[in-house]
Amino acid sequence: MLDLGVQPIIEMSWQHKPQPFTEEIIKMTQMGLFVRLDAKPGKEAALEEFLKGALPLARAETGTPVWYALKFGPSSFAIFDAFEAEDGRAAHLNGPIAAALMKHADELLAKPVVIERWDVVAVK
Repeated sequence: MLDLGVQPIIEMSWQHKPQPFTEEIIKMTQMGLFVRLDAKPGKEAALEEFLKGALPLARAETGTPVWYALKFGPSSFAIFDAFEAEDGRAAHLNGPIAAALMKHADELLAKPVVIERWDVVAVK
């Protein structure tokens, strides 16, 4: 497991289902980030563990009400997060998850990190 510089603050099952978006969260999240991550061959498990280990850090970010680590296939992952305001998005980009990801990018990732900013146009 890669060292994120913190000790996990809780133990949890990774087989749980994420909670659905509530109307309150939908209304308050107007912008976000999408980061596609493709693991280097042989680093798939390490990247998945890295993302699982980032969960306590994401939970500690008061300006990040929505944070998902996603898996699309054996080596294809992403991070999706949403924010109420630009200061939360900026804090997240300058926070410990982004710093650890950049620190380990050459070791874990087949392609450079591309961070896409998004803004809500319409929402249900």
